[in-house]
Amino acid sequence: MLPRVDVILPLAIRDTYTYRVPSSLPIPAPGTRVVVPLATRQLVGIVRGEHVITDDDLPEEKMRDIILILDAEPVLREEQLQLWQWTADYYMCPIGDVMAAALPNKANDRQYVLAESTRRRVKLSEYTGETVPPHPLDDQQQEAMRSIKEGWQSHDVVLLHGVTSSGKTEVYIHLILEALREGRQVLYLVPEIALTTQLTDRLQRVFGAQLSVYHSRVTDAQRMELYRRLILSREPRLIVGARSAVFLPLSDKALIIVDEEHEPSYKQQDPAPRYHARSIAIVRARLLKGKVLLGTATPSVETYYNALSGKYGLVRMTRRYQGLQLPRITLIDLREQYHRKEMYDHFSDPLVLRIREELARGKQIILFQNRRGYAPYVQCTDCGYVPKCPDCDVSLTLHTKNALSTNDYRPSTIHHRLTCHYCGSEQSLPDICPQCGGKMRVHGFGTERIEDEVAALFPEARVARMDLDTTRRKDDYRAIISAFAAGEVDILIGTQMVSKGLHFDNVSLVAVLNADALLSQPSFRSYERAFHMLEQVSGRAGRTENTGSEVIIQTFDPLHPVFDWVMRHDYNAMYDEQINERELFAYPPFTRLITLTLRHRHADRLEAAALALAQRLKAVFGKRCSDVIVPGVARIQQLHLRQLQLRIESSASITRAKVLLRPHIETILADPAYRGLEILPDVDPQ
Repeated sequence: MLPRVDVILPLAIRDTYTYRVPSSLPIPAPGTRVVVPLATRQLVGIVRGEHVITDDDLPEEKMRDIILILDAEPVLREEQLQLWQWTADYYMCPIGDVMAAALPNKANDRQYVLAESTRRRVKLSEYTGETVPPHPLDDQQQEAMRSIKEGWQSHDVVLLHGVTSSGKTEVYIHLILEALREGRQVLYLVPEIALTTQLTDRLQRVFGAQLSVYHSRVTDAQRMELYRRLILSREPRLIVGARSAVFLPLSDKALIIVDEEHEPSYKQQDPAPRYHARSIAIVRARLLKGKVLLGTATPSVETYYNALSGKYGLVRMTRRYQGLQLPRITLIDLREQYHRKEMYDHFSDPLVLRIREELARGKQIILFQNRRGYAPYVQCTDCGYVPKCPDCDVSLTLHTKNALSTNDYRPSTIHHRLTCHYCGSEQSLPDICPQCGGKMRVHGFGTERIEDEVAALFPEARVARMDLDTTRRKDDYRAIISAFAAGEVDILIGTQMVSKGLHFDNVSLVAVLNADALLSQPSFRSYERAFHMLEQVSGRAGRTENTGSEVIIQTFDPLHPVFDWVMRHDYNAMYDEQINERELFAYPPFTRLITLTLRHRHADRLEAAALALAQRLKAVFGKRCSDVIVPGVARIQQLHLRQLQLRIESSASITRAKVLLRPHIETILADPAYRGLEILPDVDPQ
């Protein structure tokens, strides 16, 4: 009998596939890439290990053979395979989903050979300048660095809780220097690609060619070249990357920094695996015998709870660098402004006055509106008709601007279109209501509309907009951020992209145009997230001087407690309120959540399947299982959606809960009455 190996394929069907190793080939080591047949095609897979023969195996004559071994050495270390398996088990997905997320695309190319001698070198860095020593640390930063290293003596994870502009990044730089001198590798995770632009420039001045960048805007060749160098060598190197970088090869005792650890962008939503990069980083460090530093001005409630309970170390930086003051927070009551007729479109009279004052002083302004497009929807003034996506249960968003020109930061072409932000389908804006012939009216506002209003109110100002629509090309982030940093733009309008991690010397005024939208999200985390967003965006003001930096927040509800917390920059008050509510209503960190999303093209079959699964789970989990939930958006891309949610006490075993859950999911999926049904588990949903 020929030896057999289990092979991981980048498919969401099952965990591994078993193949024979023909006598003409050596037995490939775990982690080696191989080419195997599957149905009528050939795929590149990863050897998981030698197969343990069982009674369920196919007979010898039906087994298929490995076609080709691609590399002489494994492309995955045993520690990475362990991490893949943990991720698949914890997030309840096939390990093939993990493979698809963890490897660069070129790893699935059978023409790509890992060996150095057969390859043309790909440059990882264009940086050719001289490196310079980092800035010296002030007393607070030195104390923070000492406390972090002390914390690592008893904890694998330390939380650095430092107010905005306290100098956390400089502490990171000094810790990175020490790690590299000790021959260790460092992974520096950021939640948004936009944050890598300024950060890379800053780090390159200190680390030069030792720095590499890994995210979706880097070319496939560069991603694979970095992966190749990391797997073949354990040389000291600093890697800055978005969440998928957490799966890169790393050497033992690596340091992992998770900056802005509170950010929901660290959570992968679709497709599977629906992992959280912060959690993977912590598991990764344990496997590597390394350390993790979580850094933020606004820790997530769960992270802060873990720090206060002693699970993580905790270090605080309570002052801004060089004694700078936090910006003054001013609330504008929009009800009063509208009542007095003191509004210019969506700008209150006091805000317009302050913008003019700051422009006259030569200062820069950031306007925050966390909704892209021109307006959320349009509606007939006579019959109330609202254009909706034919494939999703959402209204269509009005967009009026197209791509940016190469010479200007204002849109070069203008046309009106209605776009679905879920599936991307588009329609033209009707001149009249297609149902009654009435007039169509625009409702609400997004960043595009604010851009038009700013141009009308402040025609002398140079304006740029940073949202998903203006940053689709590879270098768009850098162009906009660099122009603003260089003083070529006076007013930057943006979504949450501008709210965190960016440093601009000359910004004296930040305005939040519609803060109430942040408070109305259907989530138990909505107040926490609103506080995070407002506190982070306010931190973009007054980062280099104490003269008059201000944050203006426009709201219809100035007495809301979130605004009180933000005005006092009082994270602890927010945390105390939220942790008490979480305990009262059994939400994390006092429970662990598993959300099951069921999808089907036919609403009646979906409803029946959801009710059947709920009945099964309630028999096992009792009140821990919710009733069937109709989500706010109940149909996406012609698929109807229903949800169930499990709340498992933190004192109970979530592993045991998954063991009990899986057979019921499999039973429902195997029922021919529900053919075509999908059930998508999401562990620790955000």
